[in-house]
Amino acid sequence: MLLNRTTAFALACLSLPAALAAQDAVSDDPYVWLEEIQGERALQQVEEWNAETEAKLTGEPEYAIAKAWARQILDDERQIAMPTAIQGDKVTNLWRDKDNPRGLWRIAALDSYLTGAPEWRVLIDVDALGKQEGESWVWHGANCLAPEYTRCLVSLSPGGTDADVVREFDVASGAFVEGGFTLPAAKSNVAWFDADTLMVGTEYGAGSMTDSGYPRQIRLWKRGTDLAKAPQLVEAEQEAVSAGAFSILDGTTRWRFVNVSPSFWTSRVSLVREDGATVALPLPEDADFQDVLGGRVIAKLNSPLEAGGATFAAGSLVSWPLAEIAAGGEAAPSLVFAPSASQALEEVAASEGKLWIKLLDDVSGKLMALTPGADGWTAEEMALPDNSTLSLAAVSGSSDLALVTVEGMLTPPTLYAATPGTAPRVVDSMPAQFDASKFAVEQRFATSKDGTKVPYYIVRPKDADGPLPTLMHAYGGFRAAQTPKYLTAEPYRSGPLALFWLEEGHAYVLANIRGGGEYGPRWHEDALREKRQNSFDDLHAVAEDLIANDLAVADGIGISGRSNGGVLVGAAANQRPDLYAAVISGSPLDDMKRYHKLLAGASWMAEYGNPDVPEDWAFMKEWSPYQNLRDVEGYPATFYYSSTLDDRVHPGHARKMAAKHEELGQPFYFHEYREGGHSVGADHAEDAKRAALLLTFLNRELAGMD
Repeated sequence: MLLNRTTAFALACLSLPAALAAQDAVSDDPYVWLEEIQGERALQQVEEWNAETEAKLTGEPEYAIAKAWARQILDDERQIAMPTAIQGDKVTNLWRDKDNPRGLWRIAALDSYLTGAPEWRVLIDVDALGKQEGESWVWHGANCLAPEYTRCLVSLSPGGTDADVVREFDVASGAFVEGGFTLPAAKSNVAWFDADTLMVGTEYGAGSMTDSGYPRQIRLWKRGTDLAKAPQLVEAEQEAVSAGAFSILDGTTRWRFVNVSPSFWTSRVSLVREDGATVALPLPEDADFQDVLGGRVIAKLNSPLEAGGATFAAGSLVSWPLAEIAAGGEAAPSLVFAPSASQALEEVAASEGKLWIKLLDDVSGKLMALTPGADGWTAEEMALPDNSTLSLAAVSGSSDLALVTVEGMLTPPTLYAATPGTAPRVVDSMPAQFDASKFAVEQRFATSKDGTKVPYYIVRPKDADGPLPTLMHAYGGFRAAQTPKYLTAEPYRSGPLALFWLEEGHAYVLANIRGGGEYGPRWHEDALREKRQNSFDDLHAVAEDLIANDLAVADGIGISGRSNGGVLVGAAANQRPDLYAAVISGSPLDDMKRYHKLLAGASWMAEYGNPDVPEDWAFMKEWSPYQNLRDVEGYPATFYYSSTLDDRVHPGHARKMAAKHEELGQPFYFHEYREGGHSVGADHAEDAKRAALLLTFLNRELAGMD
């Protein structure tokens, strides 16, 4: 790995919290030394486990085949050039292929893009830049100032960490601005105030970051002045999650905002006036700010709201007039859209005169265009394929255009251009990467322990008869709905693993358990904190439903989860080792006694609980994977994958689980990548290797192919 002072700084930022955490470790944890991210002893252990896993798996005949096939799929140049943003009459894209593993950030005319044959101009070659600067740069996006979009704040991460470097870039010249705005590697939050002023949250020294490791202070930084002396707009409490800033161009009006997040699920948002003064918005703290359209701020409610003589249901979209708020007057909310009981709002974005909303209806996507009027909002549903997963790729702020992808497990993504009043038109589509006629997909519902109906999707070979070895993927947290994607991308961060598994004659399941956002706020709230067991019960219910319907057998079900899904699969394996035969745990949370002391863990206490509070630990200790791992006959083999440079979920979680498995004599596999951050793979080569390792693991432990 290439190192310079920026990368060294990022690694030091990772090591310090771990070293401090080790000092206050509980005395009965013999593996706390594995929390030293860059510790010599810890990394030596990681390398030993990596070598053992590779020795077991890379010699199998299917490994080399799967790795080569995965790389071919991931590097396929027939992929859709997905828009990263529509910027006036231009569109940007980050293109990755075998020759450009870190990507080309490029720009084209919107009109040419809509023809499906754009003429691209490369702005930044990330691979070439990394070689030139001796850095392992990973692209983290660009924030370009509307409406001209000629100046951008480009974010580049050393090795894929959440911390990144910010540099000002000039689109016209295609070069970084000499003497322009620049920030060193940190978990920064930066937004344009105007062409010569930024709203900046970053590392300002001792006490400037929250307990969760995010900025506490937002300052107003004028070009050419000392950031350390910039006036402060807002400051979050030390125990808060973060402070942030953002700006939105609504027609010709630029609205600026700052927010303080006391917890992961609450925010106090304020409007920033031209003079830098702030005015609090009347949004409930647990509402989700969405966008601004026609001078009205739009938010999604996560609990019922009574205001202005009206009652608004949880899950609804509501708006408030910003001019009245800015003037200090009373601003009454009004209803924008209320979903039905089977629906959930997933994505919201404003174009010139429309509010675009992507809905889930029994986990199937719908796209609506809402138009404000004197008598309320009117809705028009776009005529897109039914029973599909939809994703809003980008909307245009200067016209009423939305770019949306449509896909299914057996249907490759197609990019549509949608405008109200006309039929959506195809811009581009990915060609089929496998023969879908061999498989059948079905949505089914299992009944959980408390009677809740839990949807899941199952894909099997069409000619299958009777039970099959089955891989089941789930998440169950943070309002993140799990919608069916094309099989070359399932499950999350494991590349085409699901496809490879199916091609070998097995079955794949995507379970929509509680904790996600499949049915709006209630689906999430039913798995919060002391209700977390519901998500585990839902997973067990899906597995038992598969067995009851002769689709799988108890010793033939594997489970997969990543990040929060690590809590899920770890708890599930501990509770029902009889039900699961193999476990895939990616970038997992596992030690719930200490998670809040490790990296960004403190930011998630509103989701899980605070283990330092006895009342919270009373329910958390019942399902914390690390504390409940025990010596039990027939414990399922587990594959842990993670990244050394993950500065969100601490790699110590996976390391400590592996050490405990080793102590108990239980089968485990382990692979920690040295780069990649929380997304694990920094490029397609690593993603392909992971897919091949996981397939070989499943064949050995689940399909019985020793």
